[in-house]
Amino acid sequence: MKYLKKFLNKNKTAFIVGGSGFIGKEVAKAIMESKAKVINLDIVNNLKKFKSIKFEKFDCSKINELEKSFERILKKYGSPDIFVNCSYPRSHDWSDNSFSKVNLQTYKKNVDIHLNSYVWLAKFVAEKMMKRKKGGSIIQFSSTYGLVGQTMKIYKGTNIRESMTYSVIKGGISNLTRQMASYYGKYNVRVNSICPGGIQAKYMSEKFVKNYNSVVPLGRLGQTSDVASAVLFLSSDASSYITGTDFLIDGGWTSI
Repeated sequence: MKYLKKFLNKNKTAFIVGGSGFIGKEVAKAIMESKAKVINLDIVNNLKKFKSIKFEKFDCSKINELEKSFERILKKYGSPDIFVNCSYPRSHDWSDNSFSKVNLQTYKKNVDIHLNSYVWLAKFVAEKMMKRKKGGSIIQFSSTYGLVGQTMKIYKGTNIRESMTYSVIKGGISNLTRQMASYYGKYNVRVNSICPGGIQAKYMSEKFVKNYNSVVPLGRLGQTSDVASAVLFLSSDASSYITGTDFLIDGGWTSI
């Protein structure tokens, strides 16, 4: 039982940025079940049926208002013990970020609202955790495509294209994780990145799923619950000696 108890986050406060999102909802529920006090920071609240999960309206794409908006939440709840950023801010023309279509304006916009918002929020939270002198766990969302190039053959016969901007953003988040882990470790602030591979979603075409499954060693796409379980582990004391990692949930994708 002593090992199972380490997975509990009783008396801890967790901020989930993007907790109403595709993966964020599963993450918020997992951490809620670990007995933490969960605050969902998002534009909309898709977790209303879970009465114990608090909601604060928060738009991380408004980069110039980031600190002011976040400071308001900190004053209400205090510095979190657990901070998970699974937000996915993007411009309206996000699908045009392939090498052949991207332009400088949309590239800069997406780097600003996605990468820079991740960077600044993580730094801001780490400083608060450091000053509180209790440490904490910061969990960022990177991707397998922050570590390796995109495999073009899985897009064959689909309308999906590679994204130049996505790889830049996720690679930046992974490197930020290592740098922050090095600096904030002495303050017992742990920083790790979740790097999912393909996660099953309703919008995926049969052709894409078939292509993906034919390449990945485990022969299937991941589930949101696979990701949430990994986040729960990294948020808890069960991972107390783990920091600076790219935590891969990819069915073996990056092993080949």
